[in-house]
Amino acid sequence: MSAASAMTSASGAAAPNSLPDLARARTWIITDGKAGDENQCVAIAETLGVAFERRRVTPRPPFGWMAPWGPIDPRDQPGGRKGALAGPLPDLLIASGRRAVPYLRAVRQASGGRTFTAFLKDPRTGHDTANFVWVPDYDDLRGPNVFTTLTPPHPVSAARIEAARNAPDPRLVDLPWPRIAVLVGGDSRHLSYRAADMRRLLAELTKLADGGCSLMVTVSRRTPENLRKALRDLVAAKGGFFWDGTGGNPYVGMLAFAEQIVVTSDSANMVGEAVSTGAPVLLFNLPKTYIRHRRLFAGLAMAGALKPFIGRLEEMHYPPMDATPAIADAMAKAYADHRANWA
Repeated sequence: MSAASAMTSASGAAAPNSLPDLARARTWIITDGKAGDENQCVAIAETLGVAFERRRVTPRPPFGWMAPWGPIDPRDQPGGRKGALAGPLPDLLIASGRRAVPYLRAVRQASGGRTFTAFLKDPRTGHDTANFVWVPDYDDLRGPNVFTTLTPPHPVSAARIEAARNAPDPRLVDLPWPRIAVLVGGDSRHLSYRAADMRRLLAELTKLADGGCSLMVTVSRRTPENLRKALRDLVAAKGGFFWDGTGGNPYVGMLAFAEQIVVTSDSANMVGEAVSTGAPVLLFNLPKTYIRHRRLFAGLAMAGALKPFIGRLEEMHYPPMDATPAIADAMAKAYADHRANWA
């Protein structure tokens, strides 16, 4: 990569350059299917304006156990007739997640370096694992091909928010003001919701509802079932909207119509999506929140976008924060440099 394309930190929202060669790029997205990883890759591909194929990898033991350092599952040879990497190799490969790292390396090697490889988040195998690496500011990885931003890439674009406002979800539009989006995550390998955490969240949300707020609640597949039921019961008793999984997903509409947004601290992705709206974000803190995510939250608090959630609304004013276009733009420029070297 040339010195002119060395990566720097950015938080702007510039649109990617219009590159005809990029528009024609055969593009793969490689993940193991985790929604958070795949959604970030899809957001970048959509922002770049490229058609893409999802290639979900499911390496068998022991190959999955050895990722990111080990080899790929032998059934998934690049360019073969079967497996996750079957068919002509891509021009552009965007990957994320530990199990995707060996597959990115395999494609890069099989293509003789011609495939431009991009990895989102720290691959744990060094900055030179891919041609382009994005990591959040709070990660330690740095290098000439590493691009950093405060917030992560995500698919909740300004265009999608505007479209949701122009075509209101009938389930939300008539709710009394103020409407508060409540984004609830769940258990992960880093964190588990304790009974005390759930009681505290319900108590603080009840204060909002008793104060006249309309709660618009969505939960995760990871949300404990007893918390899911308690939130549903709270909305049923106080009024508002609880998405039970039926009908279209109201997530973007909830963000578009929220005067303020409550989000739990277990998901950096949800926090990143929330601050892209410009609405005040209220963070429900969980005691075992991943320490690196706390660095993100501190940066957002300094930017005036986020305050702790303690059962009341807060006044905040800040411009919408969406780093996705800036990440896509940096990747597009790096791709152009890479292709020029192969011309």
